[in-house]
Amino acid sequence: MEQKRVYLDNSATTVVDPEVIREMQPYFSDVYGNASSFHYFGRQAKVALNSARKKVADILNAESEEIFFNGCGTESDNIAILGIVNAYDKKRGHIITTKIEHHAVLYACKYLEKNGYEVTYLDVNRDGTVSVEDFKKTIKDNTLLVTIMHANNEVGSIQPIENIAAELKKINEKRKDKIYFHTDAVQTAGKVRLNVKKLGVDLLTMSAHKFNGPKGIGALYIKKGVNISPITFGGHHENGLRPGTENIPYIIGFAKALEISYSKIEEYDKKVLALREKLKKGILSIIPDVVINGSGNTAISSILNVSFNYIEGESLLLMLDMKGIAVSTGSACASGSAEPSHVLSAMHVDPISAQGAIRFSFDCHNTEEDVNYVLEVLPKTVSNLRLMSPIWSQKIFKGRSKN
Repeated sequence: MEQKRVYLDNSATTVVDPEVIREMQPYFSDVYGNASSFHYFGRQAKVALNSARKKVADILNAESEEIFFNGCGTESDNIAILGIVNAYDKKRGHIITTKIEHHAVLYACKYLEKNGYEVTYLDVNRDGTVSVEDFKKTIKDNTLLVTIMHANNEVGSIQPIENIAAELKKINEKRKDKIYFHTDAVQTAGKVRLNVKKLGVDLLTMSAHKFNGPKGIGALYIKKGVNISPITFGGHHENGLRPGTENIPYIIGFAKALEISYSKIEEYDKKVLALREKLKKGILSIIPDVVINGSGNTAISSILNVSFNYIEGESLLLMLDMKGIAVSTGSACASGSAEPSHVLSAMHVDPISAQGAIRFSFDCHNTEEDVNYVLEVLPKTVSNLRLMSPIWSQKIFKGRSKN
């Protein structure tokens, strides 16, 4: 009998929508010119590129010239952060971020620290959310950039981006040198209606494979008038910001996936929220000693992060995989690390709980049958792993001794 398969790791990547694949197909074989070429074939590709750029811009309430395509969300984050820093004098060397950012942001900031820049890492509360008041206290005369993610990739916590932008606007009105604001919206693009003007950001990162588009294509919104220096060199492509021949099929796929996801956001949100809550309630009612990390009213609907105390999350992941269930212990980009999640540590989750954390992340392709299967397999799997845990055995022994 074939193994049942349930995919609940959609925050790592999503399946490509068949309609997106159909939209991309002609640009591999029929419209295959280089968009920088002046002949007929190149002009065909250029028209397609401009059309995709306008489609993305319209969805975000931006201008076409404010959208820059690149290879992925990580590249977008690096262009945004290093590009701003390189464009301005090093005397303005203070950057503000949070302790729960994706490593694409954190490692870029760590790199800048090693090169003489000062970085403030904001704390978060138990829900994984930063305080606007704490943020305001960190502003300095030499602050150049604020980079705070829109929603966290491990626990789903949504940050108060609009409120922070409003405070920055007031601060900038009194300053000679502007403080720029970047947000990594990789986990919200296609799942939340993004309006760059309403958000009030200067730069915004997206990645297609998080909303049923292809891997290997990202985009960066850069507000008109914001000065960015390139961090790679070699050509005039993407207005000189990202040299290299544009990946037309994948750019087409990015735009189509974003268009499709935005056309059904309400339907998506309702469905994945119901699935998340069904799984959450089932886990809480069946399995003892679990902790829900974030995933509340201030979180995107697609993520449920649960700590199963007294076991290793990685062991649980492997056991579930043997049963055909795909989940994550956190960010896919941090897999292989033996360290507890930096996000859960920043949220002050008990180390024992943090070690047993699993992220379930949903997409519109998931069903109630998927959740039912997880709730069928999960309790016994957790129980079996706890029987092998010395900490769990000690807890049970103490409980019996009291009786």
